[in-house]
Amino acid sequence: MTTATVWVVVLAASAVCFALKLAGHLVPEHWLADERVARTAALVTAALLAALVTVQTVGDGQALVVDARLPAVGVAAVALALRAPFIVVVVLAAVTAAGLRALGWG
Repeated sequence: MTTATVWVVVLAASAVCFALKLAGHLVPEHWLADERVARTAALVTAALLAALVTVQTVGDGQALVVDARLPAVGVAAVALALRAPFIVVVVLAAVTAAGLRALGWG
């Protein structure tokens, strides 16, 4: 792929993203006030976040990988379930991943 082609693709994708964002602002407000739309928007946000976490945890390019990230996310999930402060959750997950990697796993 040539440099010019890459730039055309990047600019086209940017224009599409801008158009989608603009379309979101142009939606009539009474459409968004519907209870079903608000509930769906909240669920879609949670589903997208869960999908992102899953892909970043077990994905490596085109392959699925089980390494130190998976137990670290598990520790973070338990800490969140126990209502630990966010910084504690992050530190626990980082220490878990670092410890497992230091032991040669992942």
